Amino acid sequence: MTIATAEALPGLQPHSGLSKAWTDRYTSSLMNTFGPPKRVFVRGEGAQLWDADGNRYLDLFAGIAVNALGHAHPLIVQAVTAQLTTLGHVGNFFATAPQIALAERLIDLVGADDARVYFCNSGTEANEAAFKLSRLTGRTKLVSTEGGFHGRTLGALALTGKRAIREPFEPLPGEVVFVPYGDTAALEAAIDDQTAAFIVEPIQGERGVEPAPPGYLTAARAITERHGALLILDEVQTGIGRTGTWFRYQPEAAQNGAWQPDVITLAKGLGGGLPIGATIALGRAAALFSPGAHGTTFGGNPVACAAGLAVLYAIERDNLLDNAVRIGGRLRGGILDMDHSAVTGVRGAGLLLAIELADPVASELADAALNAGFIVNPVNPQSVRLAPPLILTAAQADEFIAALPKLLDVHTTRSK
Repeated sequence: MTIATAEALPGLQPHSGLSKAWTDRYTSSLMNTFGPPKRVFVRGEGAQLWDADGNRYLDLFAGIAVNALGHAHPLIVQAVTAQLTTLGHVGNFFATAPQIALAERLIDLVGADDARVYFCNSGTEANEAAFKLSRLTGRTKLVSTEGGFHGRTLGALALTGKRAIREPFEPLPGEVVFVPYGDTAALEAAIDDQTAAFIVEPIQGERGVEPAPPGYLTAARAITERHGALLILDEVQTGIGRTGTWFRYQPEAAQNGAWQPDVITLAKGLGGGLPIGATIALGRAAALFSPGAHGTTFGGNPVACAAGLAVLYAIERDNLLDNAVRIGGRLRGGILDMDHSAVTGVRGAGLLLAIELADPVASELADAALNAGFIVNPVNPQSVRLAPPLILTAAQADEFIAALPKLLDVHTTRSK
């Protein structure tokens, strides 16, 4: 059954006040991994969402940076519908045209003829594949960063530098050393000739949208290369145009000798809402997997790959890389121009930003924004993350900017 509007839900009418009933059903039927939902959504269009009571919201979070083209984008709807009416799934003993075409397109965007792609279903799976690739170098030591986030499965969690989510599940796989993010000297000291790989995010999204210092990724490339270790760039959140280039590492690499990483991991925006992940391996890393070494039942299925092709086509056709830079700059500038005492800065790049707050009121601010019709994310106590669809318009950005001072005034007062 397709649920397109609130009216299509049995017994549900807009403004009927049934959101609580749906929430109660949620809590009585789903595991408590996320807590009670703040809203039950029934329809989306572009950068807008509507809840079960008919309330409209401007989506500035895009399903955790997933809905690159917003909701119900015509190209994705058309691509997925056409693919489902032709071929939905065949399993990984066989190949399909969308799978091959999407792999070729990603290789083209990376700009490396010697690259090869492994498709899976999520970012954590993409990082699991990268973890396993590193083991095939014959080494077992891995280096990761404090505050980094690479996923929730045991292998990816072992690489995640957030103790609160990692420690309850220890012991975890691997021999992992954590170094301070952005500290080149610490990285130099940690990586040696026994290191299999260094994994790093160009921007630490879950830490609070913390960009790597200029030159840090280039230094990481030089250090890993010197010791024969793999450089794995986790672009799950930053990739597919979110920061204004196809991949976040590319501008820095182009300025410093056109270097390439050994592995890039992707997910989130690649499918525009459909579950897909990708591990792109370059050079010697591309030859490490052999038949039977790794696999997944649904990875690379033609429906998700058709969606991925539609996303890449739309980003290019509609100049969404430029839009991410332009609208991201508009958001940043508008927020800073308020010169509000509750705001200490704006971090990030393109349409992956964090509003830095003077006080630890991010959760309260996000709740107030939700009640006012804006979806943002309190990524840490003093930072609110913005990761809207890449199609966000100037008018929509201005709508949020205009509403923000009042929301900040309320919570600056309450925090005192």
